[in-house]
Amino acid sequence: MSVNVDRTERSAVSTSTPPPSPPVAKTPRKAAASGWIGSALEYYDFFVYAQAAALVFPVIFFPKGNPTVAILASLATFGVGYVARPLGAFVLGHWGDRHGRKNMLVLCMMMMGVSTFVVALLPTYHSVGYLAPVLLVIMRLIQGFAVGGEMSGASAMIVEHAPFGRRGFFASFTLQGTQAGQLIAAAAFLPMAALLPTDAFQSWGWRIPFLLSFFVLLAGYLIRRGVEEPPAFQAEQDAQQVVKAPIVEAARDSGSNMLRVVCMSLMNIIPTTAAVFGATYATNASYGIGMSKTGLLWISVVGNAVAVLLIPFVGNLSDRIGRRPCIIVGSLGSGALSFGYLWAISQGNMLLTFVLAILMWGIVYQGYNAVFPAFYQELFPTRTRVTGFAVSQNIGTLVTAFLPTVFAIVAPPHANVPLIVGAFTFGCSALAAIAALSARETYRIPLEELGTPTAKSVPQEEYRRMRAGAAVA
Repeated sequence: MSVNVDRTERSAVSTSTPPPSPPVAKTPRKAAASGWIGSALEYYDFFVYAQAAALVFPVIFFPKGNPTVAILASLATFGVGYVARPLGAFVLGHWGDRHGRKNMLVLCMMMMGVSTFVVALLPTYHSVGYLAPVLLVIMRLIQGFAVGGEMSGASAMIVEHAPFGRRGFFASFTLQGTQAGQLIAAAAFLPMAALLPTDAFQSWGWRIPFLLSFFVLLAGYLIRRGVEEPPAFQAEQDAQQVVKAPIVEAARDSGSNMLRVVCMSLMNIIPTTAAVFGATYATNASYGIGMSKTGLLWISVVGNAVAVLLIPFVGNLSDRIGRRPCIIVGSLGSGALSFGYLWAISQGNMLLTFVLAILMWGIVYQGYNAVFPAFYQELFPTRTRVTGFAVSQNIGTLVTAFLPTVFAIVAPPHANVPLIVGAFTFGCSALAAIAALSARETYRIPLEELGTPTAKSVPQEEYRRMRAGAAVA
């Protein structure tokens, strides 16, 4: 009799529903630190390639007979990384919404670190001919696939850990980390370009920043494996509300917001114009301006340093006045300044180029740059948040990635480069501002209601009290 009772009890235990996971405490500071460091390390890899594509690759990975063709080919390989980003966004976004943000972010880091390290070992065109650019493109595709899920996963982790009324501030650390990664990438090239003879720099000096990605891989893995999944995602899993096809649901329920994010993501044209095309325009022999490569690298260093300092303040401002005003002013202002920046390059005036680049890219652009991680996340519900953000943002950045190549075609040497390229840049910025204006303001909507058609903002006075409490906590 006792045996039957035991069997019955064991049967009941084995068929019962597993208890829900214990509640996970929000850890905004830990999540922000993980997002900052992870994004800095991963975007170091991505942008160290951008520096090399503008300064070195046209000479060593492509035929030397036609420098204009070499520029086009090198800038195209930079853009190829963005081709893989929507695919990476789809696959990694699906993984992040189905299986968690943490595992996805570790996978992104591993792919990025390995592919960047391999670039340092690639043979040049002089050694193996056309195999060299083919291998370069393959590594760039892997980089693009990996980074396609980075921004959406890291900012989702932070937003879902952040206290109410402080999401803009904490999410801004994702972009602060990204800017820091660009800063480190530019700084890694500076001593090589400044101290080494040209032949040594083009032979082996450029490889050192890529070899340092080994430490990126190691540090990123150690940091990210210790972060807990956010409570919002854990609650979705416990309630068995994780969707099977996040992209289908995101397109069906949040299609208009995905289109808005595509348009707003065209703002990537500002750093692309400044750091990629601007550097090529200023330094490549075919344009005949002849600015110092070291001077252009210093623009990247100082511009990103200013951005690193400014971003948290702008993120905090968006928690006070809203996301849309910051994005609209940042978009239109930086787009308008692009005309002056490119004109200063055309005059060969390094001081004026430096000042306008810092103003356009390092300061005004941060009105958009510091705010979009929180704003994009807030446009989608938890169950499709990573996918909706990742896919739509990476489609927008894909468009801008090939614009430097388009610029080299439509604004060749002896054309009015500042007017032509500036018009493209301001047009994309204006479209981004219109998209932001058409979106719902999100900064006073509670996390659990984000992305739903019936979401309501908390009254202003109540929001201020709740935000004050969150700041104290």
